[in-house]
Amino acid sequence: MRKTAGTCYFKVDGQQLTLSGGIEVPMNTVVREDILGLNGEVFYKETHRAPFVKGTFIVERAFPLQKLVSATQMTLTAELANGQVYVLSGAWLSGEANHHTEEGTVDLEFHGQEGFYQ
Repeated sequence: MRKTAGTCYFKVDGQQLTLSGGIEVPMNTVVREDILGLNGEVFYKETHRAPFVKGTFIVERAFPLQKLVSATQMTLTAELANGQVYVLSGAWLSGEANHHTEEGTVDLEFHGQEGFYQ
């Protein structure tokens, strides 16, 4: 059997953060949507998709809060259980970041200039 899910290691500029659950990374860089002609012909339009990483992280005492909320050129690395590695470069925190004190976690979403699998 081969491992396909489970353990994941996540680093921001080389500093490891602890995940509370899984992360989400995009597999495609463009999105194609159908355009139907009135005569039944099918076309599609293609739009680019922003590279991203979403996840729920454990907020430990040494959690790099200031770096995460202020930096705009981070490099994020996610080492997935199946052996794939996703890299997001030129990254920044997108949207809100709220510390859920009851669980000790924070949901973070990062967007960046480039995202790719190594």
